[in-house]
Parts: sequence; C-alpha cells; structure tokens
Amino acid sequence: MRSRFSSGDRLQLAGQEDKLKLVPLGALMLVGGLEIMQVGPETALWAAPAILLAAVMIAWAAESAQFFVAQGFALAILAWLQTLPEFAVEFVLAWKQQVPLLMANLTGSLRLLTGLGWPGIYFLAAFFHRRRHGRPLGRIKLDDQHCVEVMGLLAPLLYAMVIWWKGSLSVLDAAVLIGIYVAYLLVLRKLPPEEAEGIENLERIPQAIVTSPPRVRTALILGLFACGGLLIYFTAEPFLGSLLAISAALGVPAFVFVQWVAPFISEFPEKVSAFYWAHTVTKAPMALMNMVSSNINQWTLLAAMLPIVYSFSRGAPSAIVFDQQQSLELLMTIAQSSVGMLFLVNMELDWWEAATLFGLWFIQFLFSPVSPGPGVWGYIAGHMHWLVTLAYWLWVAVGMVRMLLGKRRPAAFLLFAVMWRRHVWPPAGAALE
Repeated sequence: MRSRFSSGDRLQLAGQEDKLKLVPLGALMLVGGLEIMQVGPETALWAAPAILLAAVMIAWAAESAQFFVAQGFALAILAWLQTLPEFAVEFVLAWKQQVPLLMANLTGSLRLLTGLGWPGIYFLAAFFHRRRHGRPLGRIKLDDQHCVEVMGLLAPLLYAMVIWWKGSLSVLDAAVLIGIYVAYLLVLRKLPPEEAEGIENLERIPQAIVTSPPRVRTALILGLFACGGLLIYFTAEPFLGSLLAISAALGVPAFVFVQWVAPFISEFPEKVSAFYWAHTVTKAPMALMNMVSSNINQWTLLAAMLPIVYSFSRGAPSAIVFDQQQSLELLMTIAQSSVGMLFLVNMELDWWEAATLFGLWFIQFLFSPVSPGPGVWGYIAGHMHWLVTLAYWLWVAVGMVRMLLGKRRPAAFLLFAVMWRRHVWPPAGAALE
C-alpha cells in the first residue's frame, strides 16, 4: 500500500507525538500551538466528580424524556444525550487542535463500549439470571426490531474504512457521517411503537420525574439538561488538564491516559443506564442496544464533529491527518466493532462472544501503558496492537466465510429486509391490501 503521508507530515506529527510522551508536571500541553488550561492533579478532585454529576443529571433527564417515545428511536436519542460528556471532551480537544489526544479519546471510548460495555451487560445479566433461576444464561436474544441497530452499525464502519484508507478525516467526511446518522434515525422513525419501558423499571429519580404533573415534569427535565450542560461547559477543560497533570505525575504517556481514563468517566451515564437494565435480565437486549446506539452515535456524530470544530479553530476547512500510531488505533477500533457487529448478526450474543470481546480488549488495554523496548515485555508491547488488530480481522474473515457457507444465519440482514419492505419502503399498493 502506498504511503499516505509526506515526509514533512511525518516529521510534524512525530514532533507532536513526542510532546505527549511525558509532560512535565504543571506544564502547558502544547500541540498545534494551542494550550489546554494549566492545572495540577488536585483539580481532578472536583473536575471529575463534576463531570460525573453532569453525566448523571443528563442521564436522568434523558431517561425521563425517552419514556414517552417509541423504544428504538428513544434509545438512539437517549444514547446521544448520554454521550454529551464525551462530546464535550472531544470538542475541547478538537478546538485546541490536539490531534493525537482527540484520536486517543475517540478510539478509546469506542473500544471501551464494545470491549467492556457489551460483555459487561452479558455477564451482569448472566449473574442475575443464575441467581434467580439457578441455571446459566447461554445468550442474550435480541428482539426482531433490534436488527435496525445492528444494521445501523454497518454503514459507518464501512465508511470508517474509507477514512482510514485515505488517512484523514475531513469536513466532507463529516457530511457523509451525519447523513448516515440521519438516515438511521429516519429508519427508526418509520418503525411502529413497541412495548414501552414500564414506569416500575425506571430508577427512583426518573420515576419521580415521569410521574410528576406535566408542567413540573417538563421543568425538571429541562432543568436537569441545562444544569448538566452548564457543568460540562465549565468543567470539560479543567477535567482534561487534570488528567494530563496526573499522567505526567505518574509517568504514563498522555495518549494512553486520555485514551482510557477520560472516556471511562465521560461514558459513565450510558454504562449506568445499560447495567441497570441488564440486571433485570429481561431488559438485557434493550441494554445492549443502548450500547450499540452509543457506538453508532460515536462513529457518526462524534467523528463528524471533530473536523468541523477543528476547521473552525483553524479558521479554514482543514482535514485531521493521522500519523501511523493513530491509523493503527483507528484500524484496531474498526476491526473490534466489526467483530462485534458480526457477533450480533444472528441477533444473539453468546457467552463465548462476550468473553472474546472482553479478552481481546483487556489484553491490549494491559499493554497500552507499557513502552516498547528491549526485552520480552518491551517486544510484546511494541507489537501487541498489531497482533490484536490482526486477531480481530482474522475473526472478521472467519465470520464472513461462515455466513457465506451457511454456518451462521445472517438473521439481522433478513429481518431488516422484511422491516424495510413492511415499514420503510412498502411496495406499491401494499397500503391498499
């Protein structure tokens, strides 16, 4: 494959990457000439709880609001609202033109969702299923309408491969990704309402909001959204600055710290909601689809936001160009999501599939902070990302061959075709039948 970067680009990006290896405590993070607020590690003591509080407030408001909308569309909107803290973190990084860090946070958040979130839902549901019924939970079976979410993950993944191949993320790519997300929402809107979540299944605070008088309910929902949004606005940058200061104090590369710690905190609300549903066991499919909707949001809207904000910051349309490390991180993330999508293509998540997603994620997570170098561990650390990426793609290839040979039923494709003909684009004269 031909090189996608000029020698000048490589030198510039390598220089930026060197700045991220170890930042002196209390120093300003400078990448692309713009700085992130100078703070000490102690700022995390109030910034991280503030981000978490904002995330919880938004989650309460979102869960209350989605109660009155059909489940599929509601889960898509709920997932978008729950990822507002993640959007805020990425907005700051894009505005500050911190390309290595924004790619670290984007890929880390997506891999956390699929590698930790999806398996976490299965294992939590399996734990409570065994406690209640005395037998193991072999798999989570999705409802027929969930084929839309499974198929909704396919289009952004295919286009993500185009972005990886050309080595950049541009404003034109943003337009395509937004179009994919809009099409996904339009399909969801065409589906008929299914059984709504019962009030008794809501957490205590959303339940109190939902059962309030209409005017009070509206005021509480809007108030929670407003307060959560203001908290995010004022704390996103101090939160990032504190993470960089902590990473410097610990001697951990800023790229690694921002890749894993920041998304773990900013994705807190979607994990809380999904795990709460998973413990009921019967709501485990909805919990899994909440996570899948979050994957779709981040592959489309979040990725689309980056070149737009980046271009406004630079004062001209500008593409975000990837270096070799960022390209590998993106390729691994695409591969992991592709494996997850193939696991769900039969509308089930088996125990061994959940274990595989977690195992491969955990291996590369353990080796992320280990610096390549001499010795066995240094050699493994230097090649671990490539090995895990290769393992993902081999699994994708095996899954595709199994489908072609009829060993794995592509139920999601078949159900989506039925729903498309029945609800989205019915044949002429179908309405008269």
